[in-house]
Amino acid sequence: MSVFSILRNDRSRVSKATVPAKSMNSSTSHKLISATVTLLLACLYLSAESPGAEVVLKLPDSAVTANLILKGDAFDKVFKATEALEFYLQAEKIEPWNVRLLVRVARQYRHLMSDATTREKKLQLGGMALDYSRRVAGLAPNDSEAQLATAITYGKMLPLFGTKEQVEASGRIKDSADRALKIDPRNDTAWHILGRWHRTVADMGGFKRTMGSMIYGKLPSSTNEASVACFEKAIAINPNRLMFYVELGLTYAQMKKKDEARRFIAKGLSMPDVEKGDPETKQRGREALAKMH
Repeated sequence: MSVFSILRNDRSRVSKATVPAKSMNSSTSHKLISATVTLLLACLYLSAESPGAEVVLKLPDSAVTANLILKGDAFDKVFKATEALEFYLQAEKIEPWNVRLLVRVARQYRHLMSDATTREKKLQLGGMALDYSRRVAGLAPNDSEAQLATAITYGKMLPLFGTKEQVEASGRIKDSADRALKIDPRNDTAWHILGRWHRTVADMGGFKRTMGSMIYGKLPSSTNEASVACFEKAIAINPNRLMFYVELGLTYAQMKKKDEARRFIAKGLSMPDVEKGDPETKQRGREALAKMH
């Protein structure tokens, strides 16, 4: 049905339901049609390929972007990063400032980095994820997910770095997670990242810490108890993510509390895989259990 067919239908409805029959005259009718047309033209972009061609209605850019993101999300849910990026990057050309979109793009590059088979390729894709993470953090200083993106990306890249780079990245991870939690204390992923940070730092022995401080400057300190507290908060906020239980179990394993370690790792292993990193997390849990037997 064309725009003008819709207008004719609307005109008949208006004349019957809105305007009294006695007051309806030609002048009033024309004014109503004119006003309706003006409203439609204000809301829609009209274009024709040539004079006399059928009128084509075009969606505003925001609607096009939303549609592209929706298509990308369908692939993101099944971890098809390359396909998701095909739509997300099109959307970025229209709205390069879209915070939710840039967070998604960074995540896809992290997924591709995880799937890459060489260190060089992992570093390349991780660098692209880091660029988007930094960009979105700068665009949205009051958005918890935007601030956390940098911590997530650095965390994924950490095994690829040298010792000095790892020390520098560690501080950035902590700062990023702290900013995210200051904005939204119920950001469960931020508590998870902070829990891993505390455990890693707590595992740094006295000799290693002394030598590291001599080479790289003062190193941070923490405790396994701080790590446990962070994972417990993550579980309290969202008890449906298996990585929280496995990571809490790994912290207890580091504390030599084998019963607690087994209990929480087993809980995580019993849960279905939902997220991209779940299989890898379960594998680390199994390896930790094997070492305790």
